[in-house]
Amino acid sequence: MPSLPDPLIVIAPDSFKGSLAAGQVAAAIAAGIQRALPGATIRQRPMADGGEGTIDAMLAAGGQRTGIEVRGAHGAARIATVALLAGDRAVIESAEIVGITDPAGMACPVAQRSTTGLGDAIKALLDLGVREIFVGLGGSSTNDGGAGLLHGLGLRLLDAQGRDIPPTPAALPQLAAIDASQLDPRLASTRLVAMCDVTNPLTGPLGATAVFGPQKGVQAQDVDAIDAALAGYDRLLAPALGRHAVDAAGAGAAGGLGYALLMLGAQMRPGADIVADCVDLDGALAGADWLITGEGRSDVQTLSGKAPLIACQRAHACGVPASLLSGAIDPAALPALGTHFTGCFSLAPGPITVEQAMANASALLSDAAEQMARLRFTGTHPLEHGRPRQAGEGLH
Repeated sequence: MPSLPDPLIVIAPDSFKGSLAAGQVAAAIAAGIQRALPGATIRQRPMADGGEGTIDAMLAAGGQRTGIEVRGAHGAARIATVALLAGDRAVIESAEIVGITDPAGMACPVAQRSTTGLGDAIKALLDLGVREIFVGLGGSSTNDGGAGLLHGLGLRLLDAQGRDIPPTPAALPQLAAIDASQLDPRLASTRLVAMCDVTNPLTGPLGATAVFGPQKGVQAQDVDAIDAALAGYDRLLAPALGRHAVDAAGAGAAGGLGYALLMLGAQMRPGADIVADCVDLDGALAGADWLITGEGRSDVQTLSGKAPLIACQRAHACGVPASLLSGAIDPAALPALGTHFTGCFSLAPGPITVEQAMANASALLSDAAEQMARLRFTGTHPLEHGRPRQAGEGLH
């Protein structure tokens, strides 16, 4: 049997939500590859796209975690983790503060949930001297158009009698005026970057409520009413802040958090691109023979800018083929995915329940990665664009 080559392989997956963090996914894949290719050089670059795991991924380049007190989606105080990076920068995850996986927040009706905690977090970071804030918009449970975020930063929402109303979808129909005079003045000298992988506007048939509301608990019969309330909110907020963003790409992200950040002058960028830059994915791909990426479930939405697509695009730009190894793959999406990836694989070895797959994800990933590596390299030579290998190189 011919000896196997010693290729350079980059592993850059997203997390498998509810099962493994991105770093654990990368480690499991690396373990499988090393069983097949003991001499391979493996570079692990765990990814994220603005949702759960973004803080972990960006801290790989240095920085520290800290806990701050914020209000959760249900309004009660909780401690949320944020990341402090070099250069007076910080990272916030919406999923960490108002996440759809938070049982307490999800127990509260969606019409009563608020993003005030995001405003709390930004204010706390401003108090710490942070002047560049990355806000990951994935995985939120809220649908308030970011009214809570703005309220947490000093914006007042008033009814027809001039009384304050809460920043929730249920209260927005009462909104008659907005007072922005007490909005935190430090925002004017702060760079906000919204990490987003969707292009939906705030309102309308492709807006936050119609598209994402149902997965957060918005009932079909309530979609039009909440959408109309957000449209009315925009009609008052636009003149109050002097900006127009209701139709902007990404305004509908995270139940309208994208809209609120745009109204504060934030830059909207694909979250996975920011993470790829932070972990120097391009540098890791230099001279590589193969990239493996993946996520919990791949479907057509993967191609809308999620982490596996961004990793694949970075690999192609470096002349490196990319394969997909995910927890599950929608068969209907295979033709589209196949135009980008050199092979799309699921970790399931046969009939298996979702619960079994999640419980055994690490071992299943290692087994699948081992077989992928044998399939790709057995009896072959390293790809011609790969760099010469140095003795003693291994996993890092």
